[in-house]
Amino acid sequence: MRVLITGGAGFIGANLCRELLARPQVKEVVALDDLSTGRAENLHGTGARLVRASILDPDVLTPLVDRADAVVHLAARPSVPRSLADPMASHEVNATGTVRVLEACRRASVHVVAASSSSVYGAVPTLPKHEDLPTRPLSPYGAAKLAAEAYTLAYGASFGLPVLPFRFFNVYGPLQPAGHAYAAVIPAFVDAALRGEPLLIHGDGAQTRDFTFVGTVTAVLADAVMRRVVSDEPVNLAFGTRLSISELTRRLAGVLDRAVEVRHGPARAGDVRDSQAADARLRHLFPSAAAVPLDAGLARTVAWFREQEAYAENAAMP
Repeated sequence: MRVLITGGAGFIGANLCRELLARPQVKEVVALDDLSTGRAENLHGTGARLVRASILDPDVLTPLVDRADAVVHLAARPSVPRSLADPMASHEVNATGTVRVLEACRRASVHVVAASSSSVYGAVPTLPKHEDLPTRPLSPYGAAKLAAEAYTLAYGASFGLPVLPFRFFNVYGPLQPAGHAYAAVIPAFVDAALRGEPLLIHGDGAQTRDFTFVGTVTAVLADAVMRRVVSDEPVNLAFGTRLSISELTRRLAGVLDRAVEVRHGPARAGDVRDSQAADARLRHLFPSAAAVPLDAGLARTVAWFREQEAYAENAAMP
């Protein structure tokens, strides 16, 4: 089997490359990535082949899709704050880019597993978030991901394309970048803690998230590819946990076995207040899927950070 992963040098993509190539049925994995947020170094040791280009370039995208038996579409311009700073760029990559991928897959009749986001639920207050709820995105990022998801489902309905759209919820783990303005909360917290700096909470800290370890996500994605799982409805890829950001700081302190300093800043525009996935549809399609517990996932994430050169002086700390 040959698999093309768009955004394959990114955090989730590179972990998926490693997961897929550990399976004997997979003969080739190609990571298509323009390296705008991904890193070539993420692919070291995976065995995947990197093609540095954009999904917006059909001259590169089309022949890669033609050679593939399956496409996992992860390429995106991530981050709610980044989409507020440049809404058009978010739309161009996340929505238009998805249509370009789907068009290439339609011509080649290739199975597509596509990444959507819990951001599509937006202002809907119901918890847990089940896939039949209305969608009310609060940011250009959420709107663009909803458009991408809708296009994916429409291509399945209109052209018989085998598709599976997943809604990701706060994925975290090794390879996730930190140290920049748009970093996700867990890598931002780990980065600050290992540098001995305060952990910045945007708002009161009572907002909640459904954190999912990247190894859990890639195991499900790989299973979806291997079994050619399809769905004419979106599927939450999370397991119904709910944790406040303040509690996350305490759990991280427990993993580090030392106190962490916390400071609060203003709440951010576009951020969802509470997030928790209903997982019945996921468990129906993937009955053997099992979530890595948060403390175990945090420990593995911290261990990876400590291996990086930037944190070497803190590596010996408990």
